[in-house]
Amino acid sequence: MAYYVYIIQSAKDMSYYKGYSCDPVIRLHQHNNRESTYTAGKCPWKLVYVEELSSKKEALIREKNLKKATRERIEALINHPKNVVERILGN
Repeated sequence: MAYYVYIIQSAKDMSYYKGYSCDPVIRLHQHNNRESTYTAGKCPWKLVYVEELSSKKEALIREKNLKKATRERIEALINHPKNVVERILGN
């Protein structure tokens, strides 16, 4: 089973939220349906970064690392080849 770290961006204030999931598309829908208290006030959200990892442990470590990232680092990651968001969204 694959695990993913993801970054979503708020259309309301352009802030980023980082998380992990087995299915980032379903998780995005949960954020936009206000099922997450932390992100409910900043809807709508757009999936801007997805990275695939082979284990939950790796995903949790990577998520923790991303939560410390600067805005500049996040924006660089969005444009990095390891961003598989287009593949995940089916574009």
